[in-house]
Amino acid sequence: MRTLFLLTFLTFWAYTAVYAQTRPITGLVKDVATHTPISGATVRVTRTGQAAQTDELGQFTVQARSGDELQFNYVGYTPYTLVIRDQTALEIALTSAETPMDEVVVIGYGTAQKRDLTGSITQIKGSEIVDRPGTNPVAGLQGKVAGLQVTNSGRPGQEPDIRIRGTNSINAVKPLYVVDGLLNDNIDFLNPSDIENIEVLKDPSSLAIFGVRGANGVIAVTTKRARNGQLNFEFSSRIGIKDVNHRMKLANASLFKELYDEQLFNQGNLGYDYTNWTGDTDWQDQIFRNGIINYNNLSVAGATERNTFRLGVGYAHDEGIIAHERHKQFTFNLSDELRLTDNFRTGIVMNGYRAQLPQNRDVFGAILASPIAPVYNEAFGLYHSLPDFQRAQVNNPLVSIEDRKNTFIGTNYRIVTNGFAEIDFLENFSFRANLSADYGFNQFRNYQGLVSVYNPDIPGDDKSEPIGNLLTSLSQEQNKHYKYQTDWLLNYKNQINKHSINALAGYTTYLQGVESVSASRTQGRGMEIPNDPNQWYVGIGDPETQTGNGTGSEFRTVSYMTRALYNYDGKYLLNASFRRDGSSAFAKGGRPWQNFYAVGGAYVLSNEAFMQNQSMIDNLKFKGSWGSLGNQNVGGNRYPMYPQLVAGNSAVFGDQLIPAYSPAYIPDPNLTWEIVSSWEAGFELTALSNRLNMEVVYYKKETDGLLVTVPGLLGSVPGLSNQGKIENKGLEASASWNQRLSENWTFRAGGNITTVKNTVKELVRDGHEIISGPSRTTAGYPIGYFFGHIHDGIFQTQTEIDQSPTNGLGGGPFIPGDIRYRNITLSEDCNEVIDANDRTMIGNPTPDFYYGLSLATSYRRFDLSMEFQGVYGNEIMRTWNQNQFATYNFLQDRAARWNGPGTSNWEPILHEGRASNRVYSSYFVEDGSFFRLRDITIAYTFPTATVSRMRLTNLRLFFNAQNVKTWSNNTGFTPEIGGSAISFGVDNGTYPVPAIYTFGLNLNF
Repeated sequence: MRTLFLLTFLTFWAYTAVYAQTRPITGLVKDVATHTPISGATVRVTRTGQAAQTDELGQFTVQARSGDELQFNYVGYTPYTLVIRDQTALEIALTSAETPMDEVVVIGYGTAQKRDLTGSITQIKGSEIVDRPGTNPVAGLQGKVAGLQVTNSGRPGQEPDIRIRGTNSINAVKPLYVVDGLLNDNIDFLNPSDIENIEVLKDPSSLAIFGVRGANGVIAVTTKRARNGQLNFEFSSRIGIKDVNHRMKLANASLFKELYDEQLFNQGNLGYDYTNWTGDTDWQDQIFRNGIINYNNLSVAGATERNTFRLGVGYAHDEGIIAHERHKQFTFNLSDELRLTDNFRTGIVMNGYRAQLPQNRDVFGAILASPIAPVYNEAFGLYHSLPDFQRAQVNNPLVSIEDRKNTFIGTNYRIVTNGFAEIDFLENFSFRANLSADYGFNQFRNYQGLVSVYNPDIPGDDKSEPIGNLLTSLSQEQNKHYKYQTDWLLNYKNQINKHSINALAGYTTYLQGVESVSASRTQGRGMEIPNDPNQWYVGIGDPETQTGNGTGSEFRTVSYMTRALYNYDGKYLLNASFRRDGSSAFAKGGRPWQNFYAVGGAYVLSNEAFMQNQSMIDNLKFKGSWGSLGNQNVGGNRYPMYPQLVAGNSAVFGDQLIPAYSPAYIPDPNLTWEIVSSWEAGFELTALSNRLNMEVVYYKKETDGLLVTVPGLLGSVPGLSNQGKIENKGLEASASWNQRLSENWTFRAGGNITTVKNTVKELVRDGHEIISGPSRTTAGYPIGYFFGHIHDGIFQTQTEIDQSPTNGLGGGPFIPGDIRYRNITLSEDCNEVIDANDRTMIGNPTPDFYYGLSLATSYRRFDLSMEFQGVYGNEIMRTWNQNQFATYNFLQDRAARWNGPGTSNWEPILHEGRASNRVYSSYFVEDGSFFRLRDITIAYTFPTATVSRMRLTNLRLFFNAQNVKTWSNNTGFTPEIGGSAISFGVDNGTYPVPAIYTFGLNLNF
């Protein structure tokens, strides 16, 4: 009994000492999705009422004992309650209670809550792309935004092909980029780690405020700023490799010999002598390697009541999947904002960039070179030549990669600055002045040395054969570009009873200029220019061979604008904007001033009184907008009213020949920029306690007055006029589901899909065509469609040929094994010849729809996310093996060639002389649809107690895999093929998009 009493006493004493005693509880409060610390969250002990707030690093300390209940609250987040047991260190993840309607988004010269807008703006947090490998931030948006088509390139540092809601023009497709208010043509200079948010603006009510630059859509970027609190350092580092995980299926040496000998036999020639050609080389294995990537970023941020400051620096090393391709860049981002008084503030944002550009190499040679050639001859120390049947057209791919390595130096410098001053006055007014500048300087030097290869066909002992240029030479270029922008903006915001008004009036100027000089020189007097970068200047070489050139231009606009956002009782929304642009491009002709405008309306049904007693729908908004947008993005022709002079007919006066010059074209006196009329209608839905978010929009855009070159009559000078229309229309839909499955487990799924139907409605006159290789643009068809003959089987016998139309395509009469083409004109005029008139549309590079899917889950400190992306309904035109002037390597598919009646009805006979088999036709058209596992990220965030012992405040490790697997039907390296406005989806040996595997860490201290 005494023993039992003693045990009971000791147990009670231990409980009192350990559990009933108040002790300090420390912890970290963070966002469950981004894992970023939440500053200013309230931590309250229910029993005592004691409360504390988290600091800038999300940390807190309170006094509590076992059994106490802690409540965690922060504006915009779902409250969370936890009962203390034996913990002394906590890590709390809060879930955002905000819906997409609560987002504050960039709308052009200002910001607004999305709930007050009538248009389509999608916001992507910088944290969603920062872990993705790539130096261009836009590449990380692929598959994330409805209406945004991103076609990435595998080349290091390459800018993606971006199209928003289709291809609007025959001239250019790039959207407008806006970085901290400065209008720009790209964002190559930005470090993804310095980005806070990216907004994609798509609808007329969002774009009209950008006037003549808004038609192709806008991508607005806001860089990071410091938050109030103590000094915070953040460091991140990633290292990884690139791998070409999809190779083209080409013939090996054995198959090549079989096919080539059959081809020679079909041509009436003897078999080839392979005595000196005993290689079995996979040239893809020879040129591809694992490229190394490494990104490092460091930032420091701090803020006081009057001043916020942030500095970020980054270094990126990005190697290509071909040796000696290296892209290196250094970036910095500086922001400083000073609140001088309660109503006056000023600040500056600066982004700097220095890049060492890669010496790009093509994969073309590796897919054309014969596999029977060895790679290298050790005795001569030279790369091996290729066989004589392709030597004049193709070189050993490693000659370009290794013998001509490091003969290019390209460096880009850029600094982009935005300074502002803003004052609040008369309670509801504010005035802001922005002064922005963008200055870039680029320099390039290129050296052409002498190269020899080993050629076993040369008689005698010396088998060395020079190839390419026979004299050393070099070229040099420097250019600078500059942009200056001023914005003078008056804002009015007020809430009067149920009326909310947000109005803007402004005046803005913009100047853009470029200057460029270039020169080249060849060696002289037998003295080679040395392969020494220190001597790659045009002052070296033969002065008699020196050439030079210089160009320059400036472009100015001045604009007036106004916008009003009106909200009545949270139910009725009206947005209206107007902009008047004046352009120096038409200063002495044409129409220098143009007006652009838009109006949008929305009805928030969920705010009606009869919707307040239901719990299913949280927000339901019906919306629509219409507007007139402008497009001055017409390629390099910034001054269409001022044609360049080109060489014309010369005249002889006495004994002198006097060259003559004439304008390249005659501009229409009423010339103006292209106009896009656009409208959309749709709805936004948030339901089931904000777990479901959905947005569906139908859009239609019509570009009127395409800036097009009009052919002259009877050989006269062509004209430049506004003659043509393009229509894009389709449906955008996006949806997401957010669910907290338990205290430590969250789940999110999302997806988007966009349909596009593109049609050229008018173009100059009936029958007018714009031709770019296999691509055509003409009225009644989609832009850049593929034009050619329809493959209608293979001629099996001479009897079939005798009963068919004759060959008008060249190469003599059809023979068995030739491609049989459909006679398009037969039904019209009984035409019995297959010729150029039998061509038609054989493919469309614009997809029927493109889409993206995402899945993400977080359990305790582990995160897993997966992203999928794809396109459907587009075609690719394969051209790399189409127009042959030599025998190239064969696709493995050619093993199924016709070699007798009944052997094939698709692959033609092996015969180099059959010109009709090489015309553009559906034989070269491939399915461009694909589905890709775009991204996988696995991450772990260390507990606060662990990182505090390391004197850190946060530590996160992650593994990322990108482009892991692509399901496609094309023969090339990638189904992702961009291009120009009138020629895209053409595979001429497109550079692969590799898989990328990276491991990294993020830490705060």
